Amino acid sequence: MTNYTRHPSSFKDPSGFVFEAEGKIYRQVNQYYAAQYRQLMDSGLYNQLVSRQQLIAHEEVAENFTDTADWYTTLLPEPVPFISYPYEWCFEQLQDAASLTLAVLKTALQQGMILKDATPYNIQFHKGRPVFIDTLSFDSYDPKQPWIAYRQFCQCFLFPLYLEHYLKTDIQRILSTYIDGIPVDIIAKLLPLKSRLSLGVWLHVYLQHTASTSASGKANKQNGGFSKKKLLDVISHLTNIIDNFPANKTYKTTWSNYYEDTILSREYLHEKERIIQGFCQQTSARSVLDLGANDGYFSKIFASHQMQVIATDSDNRCISKLYQEVKQEKIQNILPLILDVANPSPAIGFNNQERGSFHQRIQTDLVAALALVHHLVIGKNISLPVLAAYFNGIAPELMIEFVPKEDEKVQQMLASRPDTFPDYDQTHFEHYFSKYFDIADKQIVVGTSRTLYRMKRK
Repeated sequence: MTNYTRHPSSFKDPSGFVFEAEGKIYRQVNQYYAAQYRQLMDSGLYNQLVSRQQLIAHEEVAENFTDTADWYTTLLPEPVPFISYPYEWCFEQLQDAASLTLAVLKTALQQGMILKDATPYNIQFHKGRPVFIDTLSFDSYDPKQPWIAYRQFCQCFLFPLYLEHYLKTDIQRILSTYIDGIPVDIIAKLLPLKSRLSLGVWLHVYLQHTASTSASGKANKQNGGFSKKKLLDVISHLTNIIDNFPANKTYKTTWSNYYEDTILSREYLHEKERIIQGFCQQTSARSVLDLGANDGYFSKIFASHQMQVIATDSDNRCISKLYQEVKQEKIQNILPLILDVANPSPAIGFNNQERGSFHQRIQTDLVAALALVHHLVIGKNISLPVLAAYFNGIAPELMIEFVPKEDEKVQQMLASRPDTFPDYDQTHFEHYFSKYFDIADKQIVVGTSRTLYRMKRK
């Protein structure tokens, strides 16, 4: 038997499971799911979805790596190098994942199949677009049964979208608390009164809430039929709701207009870009984590050097703007994600292993922290020694910018609080970081007191 490690999130479905062996990610199909798997493949549904880039492609491997008696076949899916979760997506990413789920469901129905679950964890963003990755989510369609994943779709997709739409605020942290979706009784209490003017809210929130709390609702759920036409009508209605959320968000956030409103000159950005371009020519890194990427100004520079870029920012609107640009320009090597460096996504779920932490999942050759350190030290009270140790843990190579106290931005930050940072200066910065890194290059951004560094872990 080959040594293998079963993925800690893959334990709920008797149809099969995901495991790692010999440095590759595989999916085992169990005998329990053999008939449905053959229907998926033989009906043409698999080829149809893969040709549309809606389902991840796989190869069949006739080897029982796990040596288990219920083995039917093994799948080797196309690798997805970076795994992200819905609480790291902006509104538009969750919206697109919801649209994809409904599109896959509609196509499955045409081939006599249905989705038995509808969770955003079945979706990953790969090569600039969402793709369905759970090959074992398809089941044979039974016209006598309702769509069992309807409630899950609402809780995981529709309810979070409604919440952000009506409250005009970020709701990503809520999704990491309600890992299986926001319950209908919670959403019914959180939505404002004006939401009751929406037919969609009445049908999918308040009516569902009433049904879930009444004995008659439970009886109807158990005994009522559900024709294909009725199901297609529900899919069409949900699709219209998802697709018709306003494209442009009118509310501003802290950093959504950073480059437009910054006191720093365009000359600063151009000079900084020149230095970063030079750093990129010196590195052999093929992947980069851009922390505090804002709207992706420098992420796009890294991408132009054929690096796989994870562009992160704590500001939802910044990531939204970048994601829409990635979509419009069909950029395949930038993945925008929401991340608060001071409070990154932790390991959550069953046994705190079901969903890995951000840094467990996202590991790159290079980390970029441009105009970020002063926000972490002065804004978040994270000392330079602690920061240096943090970057040592995640960055084989580091591009980092030091912004001293005399900088206008830092002076603005210190104007509203006491200066309790006696070691926040360039000498101490280099001292602390030199414990873990060798400084390969160091350049002052002309016209400013800022310095850019390229460092390599010792």
